[in-house]
Amino acid sequence: MAHDFTSIYREHYPSVLRFVARRAPTADVDDIVAETFTTAWHKQEEMAVAPLPWLYRTARNTMLNAVRAQGRRSALHVRIAGDSASDASRDPAALVGERRRLADAWHQLDALDREVLALQAWEGMTAAESAAVLGISRAACSMRSSRARRRLGTFLSAFDADASDDHSLVAPPGIPSTTNGSSHV
Repeated sequence: MAHDFTSIYREHYPSVLRFVARRAPTADVDDIVAETFTTAWHKQEEMAVAPLPWLYRTARNTMLNAVRAQGRRSALHVRIAGDSASDASRDPAALVGERRRLADAWHQLDALDREVLALQAWEGMTAAESAAVLGISRAACSMRSSRARRRLGTFLSAFDADASDDHSLVAPPGIPSTTNGSSHV
């Protein structure tokens, strides 16, 4: 099988390289071609009948994945910049509290719920892609994702309710207390 792959590689590498070079940024061409042939190595049986069209399709899909990944990275940079701009005007102590609250709620979820949400929110995967990673059906993944978001929201609401019920805040020594609207020194 290795001999067959070597001959396919030698025969079709220049064509795949030209195909990708006409479509992708110069800096990405070598990586896309390498990934295309890596995929071909792993799926030799699939391309046995018509290698060049299969290689072109795989190269095209690899390029599309690269474009989607770049879009996610750009969106993340915009989101981070937006968060940073809005965070700059906010009290750092409040931000720490919000992040702690979210982390506490996140850890209340079971491991599979966290993984489903992480794949979709952080990795930008669809339900079908997440399902493939987790080895479950798309329907099961969608249901788990929906329930996990609902549970996370419930945990966050519970933390908010606990925080609003805590009226026994006591000022540290030397700082005036304002719990009843007047200051005691």
